[in-house]
Amino acid sequence: MSEPTLSEIMTVTAARALKNTDVCFVGIGLPSEACNLARLTHAPDITLIYESGTIGTKPRVLPLSIGDGELCETATTTVSVPEMFRYWLQGGRITVGFLSAAQLDRFGNINTTVIGDYHNPKVRLPGGGGAPEIATSCGEIFITLKHSSRAFVDKLDFFTSIGHGDGPGHRARLGITTKGPTRLVTDLCVMQPNPDTCEFEVTSLHPGVSRQQVTEATGWPLKFANQVTETAAPSDVELDALRALKQRTAEAHEGA
Repeated sequence: MSEPTLSEIMTVTAARALKNTDVCFVGIGLPSEACNLARLTHAPDITLIYESGTIGTKPRVLPLSIGDGELCETATTTVSVPEMFRYWLQGGRITVGFLSAAQLDRFGNINTTVIGDYHNPKVRLPGGGGAPEIATSCGEIFITLKHSSRAFVDKLDFFTSIGHGDGPGHRARLGITTKGPTRLVTDLCVMQPNPDTCEFEVTSLHPGVSRQQVTEATGWPLKFANQVTETAAPSDVELDALRALKQRTAEAHEGA
């Protein structure tokens, strides 16, 4: 078996953060990849929920969007979007929200709206969708995002979804009682918020990655935890499951 890539290490590491008992609100893209890998390996009973209302879905391949028929066909049940948000999400029934971003700041705040000025943007992105509600109503938030200074910015171009706001106490001042972002997994490292400042700091480096690499790929003055470990390499079982999932997905979506 070939050695794992940094992207594969990122996905496997993100998947490991999920528990078999979790009820997880899944974002499309990297979060979906990690959540379904968890389901195919150590967390077969995890409940995956997508924004379109599919509950307990077990897709054979990764969905192209929240409206992909694969999600509804393999779900335990499908409910209306208003029921999904009001009863499941805002009702506090979801333990983990798994999100990605176009831009992220040191406090885990997310931009998925525009790059550049809002009224004259360089890029107009898909928008928030359900992410603002996911960020406030899920028990905690995991984020997975490829590491670059374009994505990890000192100041967001647009504030779409709240992380820890401007630091300690911001969520509480807004009446938000959930934990917010507790884990950030990139293709270089793992970060967690400092308990005193709420600022994301590096707690684990992926194999072969240096502190300098991560620092240069981050748009804010990066901090490291007092103890930084090395991320455990993927097992053969995890790599086999991930590569098979991506192969099935590529074959299913070929020409789509």
